[in-house]
Amino acid sequence: MRGAVVVMAEAGGISIREGEEALTSYRFHTRSAQHFFCSRCGIYTHHQRRSDQALFAVNVACLDGVSPFDFPEVPVMDGVNHTGDTGQPTRRAGTLWYDSAE
Repeated sequence: MRGAVVVMAEAGGISIREGEEALTSYRFHTRSAQHFFCSRCGIYTHHQRRSDQALFAVNVACLDGVSPFDFPEVPVMDGVNHTGDTGQPTRRAGTLWYDSAE
């Protein structure tokens, strides 16, 4: 339900430049993925992936110089049918398109 646009990064491929002391985390369901968010404002920043612990999913809204609107097409996963639970590819619910009104 967080609605974030994420990009993948290998472990060690990201660094927290400021505010690390404000980050907090949670784990749910299988407790294998660790999700991080700001304890002050609540924004989801990144998480260590459940399906591949060597990868992190990073919310692009937290990256300097990157905007969710930089992506003309964003796949939307349903957030319920995870590969680790179903043995099938994660279910894609649709696609968001950004068309700038110039």
